[in-house]
This record gives sequence, structure tokens and C-alpha cells, in this order.
Amino acid sequence: MPATILHARRAVPAALTATAALLLLAAPAAAHVLGSGRIAGGLEAGFVHPIMGLDHVLAMLAVGMWGAQLGGRAIWVLPVCFPMVMAFGGALGVAGVPFPAVETGIGASVLILGGAIALALRPPVPVSAAIVGFLALFHGYAHGVELPDAADPVAFALGFVIATGLIHAAGILIGLVIRLPWGVRVLRGAGAAIGVAGIGLLTGLIVA
Repeated sequence: MPATILHARRAVPAALTATAALLLLAAPAAAHVLGSGRIAGGLEAGFVHPIMGLDHVLAMLAVGMWGAQLGGRAIWVLPVCFPMVMAFGGALGVAGVPFPAVETGIGASVLILGGAIALALRPPVPVSAAIVGFLALFHGYAHGVELPDAADPVAFALGFVIATGLIHAAGILIGLVIRLPWGVRVLRGAGAAIGVAGIGLLTGLIVA
């Protein structure tokens, strides 16, 4: 059995377990409201915050999955680009800089990233990184608006950056399914499901 297929078969159950755990953590959460009040705690609260919304989880998983689908440098460039630009978006939120249609942008990010996976779009790495970075601004701004209300803003920021990285890693592991003979269809199907969820988020049929 080729080593790549063996590794992928070992990685897929681990990825599904990690994804299930993240979604179970996200399930009890209500919709996030920008600037909704003081957030208790620091590192722990920041770590939990990104997984409190299905929209954040799906978008971050999709970044890792798309990177794995593109392969090469993209497998690490996209997951690195997202939190870096997200931090900038967070700074805009902390500073109170007006940023339009944040919730719409977050929902659109789920649709766009899921659609890119479903359609197996393969733009050059700089273009895909620019798309991911632009979408990350909306997620970062949503976190940033709430950051000043945290008991320990620095620890809170560190917590959600760590959580974001772990969700990206889970997405990459899921994306390794592409190395299996049937993996291309499975990954594109998963992307289509994420894209449909994005439509649900944009139309209000799904509340994150």
C-alpha cells in the first residue's frame, strides 16, 4: 500500500474526530452579536470564542481544506495568511474603525471558500492567499469588536489565535482525504456542503 494513501487513511479518522469535537463545542452557542458585553476570562474564553459560531468554524476549516486541495505552498500559506490578516481586522475592531456588513462578510466567506473547494478552483497561490486574507478581515473584526470587553484582552487574543490555528490544522487533515482514490469527490462534496451552509447563513436559515 503506498505510503501517502496509508497516511491519509490514518489522518482522516483523526480529522473527523477533531471536527466533531469542535462542532460539539460550537453547538450550544447562540448567535454572536458584535460588542454584546463584557467577556469573562482571558485565554480560555479567547480559545472558545472562535468555535462558538458555526460560521467561524466552517470558514476556518475550509481554509485548511482548500490549502490541502491546492497542495504545494498553499497548504501552509493559506492557514498562515488567515490569522495574520485576521489580527489586522481585529485591530480595526478594537480601534472602532467602521467596517461595513461584517456578518454578511462572514457568511459570504463560508459560501466562497466552500464553493472554491467544491469547484476545485486553483488560482495562483498569491491570488488564493489574497482571497483568504480579505475574508479573514471580517472574522478578525468580529473578534476585535469584542476584545476590549474581555477581562484580559491580550490573553483573549492569544486564545482565539491558537484556536484558529487548530481549526485550520483540522481542515488540512480533512483535506488529506484527497490523496485517496475517492478523495477528490469526497473533498469537493464537503466543500459543496460548506457552501450550502454559507447560503443558509446569508439567508438566515442557519444561525451561527
